[in-house]
Amino acid sequence: MKLIAWLDEISNKDVDIAGGKGASLGEMWNAGFPVPPAFVVTAEAYRYFIRETKLDKKIREILKDIDVNDPEELNRKSEEIRRLILDANMPKDLEIIIIESYNRLCEESGGEEVFVAVRSSATAEDLPDASFAGQQETYLNIKGAKNVVKSVQKCFASLFTPRAIFYREQKGFDHLDVALAVVVQKMVNSEKAGVLFTVNPINQNYEEMVIEGAWGLGEGVVSGVVTPDTYIIDKKTLTPKSVSVARKEVMFIRDEKGETKKVEVPEDLKEKRVLSDEELRKLAEMGLSIEKHYGRPMDIEWAIEKGNIYMLQARPVTTLKEKKEETSKESQESGEILLKGIGASPGLASGKVKIIHDIKEIDKIKEGDILVTKMTTPDMVPAMKKASAIVTDDGGLTCHAAIISRELGTPCVVGTQKATEMLKDNMVVTVDGEKGIVYRGEVKKEKVEKDKDTQISAGSPVIITATEIMVNVSMPEVAERAAATGADGVGLLRAEHMILETGVHPIKILKEKGEDALVEVFAEGIRKVADAFYPRPVTYRTLDAPTDEFRGLEGGEDEPVEQNPMLGWRGIRRGLDEKEILRCELLAIKKLRSEGYKNIRLMIPLVTIPSEVRKVKELAREIGLELGKDVEFGVMVETPAAALIIEDIIKEGIDFVSLGTNDLTQYTIAIDRNNELVAKYYRENHPAVLKLIEYVIKTCKKYGVKTSICGQAGSRPSMVEKLVRWGIDSISANIDAIDTIRKTVARTEQRIILETIRDRKFKMD
Repeated sequence: MKLIAWLDEISNKDVDIAGGKGASLGEMWNAGFPVPPAFVVTAEAYRYFIRETKLDKKIREILKDIDVNDPEELNRKSEEIRRLILDANMPKDLEIIIIESYNRLCEESGGEEVFVAVRSSATAEDLPDASFAGQQETYLNIKGAKNVVKSVQKCFASLFTPRAIFYREQKGFDHLDVALAVVVQKMVNSEKAGVLFTVNPINQNYEEMVIEGAWGLGEGVVSGVVTPDTYIIDKKTLTPKSVSVARKEVMFIRDEKGETKKVEVPEDLKEKRVLSDEELRKLAEMGLSIEKHYGRPMDIEWAIEKGNIYMLQARPVTTLKEKKEETSKESQESGEILLKGIGASPGLASGKVKIIHDIKEIDKIKEGDILVTKMTTPDMVPAMKKASAIVTDDGGLTCHAAIISRELGTPCVVGTQKATEMLKDNMVVTVDGEKGIVYRGEVKKEKVEKDKDTQISAGSPVIITATEIMVNVSMPEVAERAAATGADGVGLLRAEHMILETGVHPIKILKEKGEDALVEVFAEGIRKVADAFYPRPVTYRTLDAPTDEFRGLEGGEDEPVEQNPMLGWRGIRRGLDEKEILRCELLAIKKLRSEGYKNIRLMIPLVTIPSEVRKVKELAREIGLELGKDVEFGVMVETPAAALIIEDIIKEGIDFVSLGTNDLTQYTIAIDRNNELVAKYYRENHPAVLKLIEYVIKTCKKYGVKTSICGQAGSRPSMVEKLVRWGIDSISANIDAIDTIRKTVARTEQRIILETIRDRKFKMD
């Protein structure tokens, strides 16, 4: 059990150990970027703490049946859990190892006690598909071993803030599955600090970088308290295209006692430019190097102390998308401009202003209102989801309001400085989140189909590939966002969330409400996605629910307790044992087809023998559904068994197969991907896994059966190149990876064409 890890021991692959923040710092440290020294109290240490203090059962009981849309209940239960964690005694061995690690950090920094930043690093934070937006706490300028231990415990408690609980409920994360690591890092006492985006996150321009900077510690910019200077940098020349100098009223500093203080900016610095052209160039060069290292656009926190640049954090930009979307042009009668700020999330929305001065007022926000506040806080997320637009006094492109708005797809203007003073409750205004403008009244708009590609780079062609680019969808709620990626369809629509959303076990629904009720649960979820994508195909996978996931549902008390649910009663083997549930899924497909949704395909999970295919087809026939004729029918290849006998499975009559590499990998190389002790050995590019994938693709080609991939590997460019060369028909990736995978596929296809032409020319010569 590894309780502490130093940066030279971890990399970007160690999110399960060090959290998103810790893993990224380790990656940058080992790549040679200027990162302040640090150690990580691992996620295993957090789990050890929860286990030793026996808090896990208490937490689960408190959160059972929580209504996260009730702010009072959410806050009360959050406070109860955090108090339990803070009042618990830190296990002695864990306390000792934290103290020893802090002392080592001090020795390596010159011998005296050093100030450190103690930062939470959640294991689901900073992942490409989950913008957790700094939900957990950071404690700056901590000095002394005992204070470090206390701050680590506070970070543990911050995993259960109201916003963190709310997010996990919304995203479908189990509260006790998400762990927390804590980064303890030597503080940079910066004179200036800020953030850097290696792509313009507002207009999606890949030829620009955006740098924000303010005086003092970076907390001011990241928290949104300070409205920073904004510099748009030309990526080719590394020179400023535009410079916007903000009036900076406050800054964060470390005082004589070592405490973080918010103070007034000296008058001569309030309107002075923070960064020189030379500093911008150095930051841009470093940003480009980090982007190149990670292979994707990055959001980077930086600081400058005594002329030295330090990188404090780097994470993928999670809100980029390539799509056609409605933008708006104001008509001649467009309203008077009331406010200007920073466009933080594109889009146009009109509505009634509701000003929030205090978290207790969030109940004022009704569906479609314009939320106006000094700066949003995590506790406001439920209200933000209702708002049609958000306007703040403070903040920059990385403040809470900006990040959450971009994730929600809600227009947002930040850094207006005086929105809460100028706007009044119930005023009707229009918010332009791209231009950063708030207009009086409801602006008449002319809807224009505008291709985002033209914004990214003038004259950029739409990328068309022979290999279809599909998208994975876990929750019907994200259907619109997934469809907007321009994907050719849905390669995997999971059924599990449709049931988890009800909170009730499907058997209980059947017993108490009858077959029609359960059919409608499935039909409603599938309908949302099929509607958003029509006429593009949507591949629905029948329930694949390990027993541990269904046990927590109402009525799930009878779920068996298995030693290893991943190898247990799940997939189509369970579906055929509980035919009454599978029958309802098939009836839902039949019902939707009768409603005109001809774009739905059916796929069954965890197939291991041909007879499973035969039995599903027989069950479908009993309800009047002919799989392969009425509905395209396929199987998931997730086991070595299915891969090795794919020819026999094909002969049962299937239209397509989809490679589920997450399970195929763990079953092939005997690695439980949920087991932290062996997770580091998990390799989708293991030669055995690659041979199985290649064999399946080539065998299916021989029989005219289409092939796809929907596992995590489909979102990795290095794997995608191999798949295209082997002749895969489609690749289904995560929402945020669609753009990268589309470009990777196009590049690989072009390379194959070029190689073929060269070979022919060589033979002719």
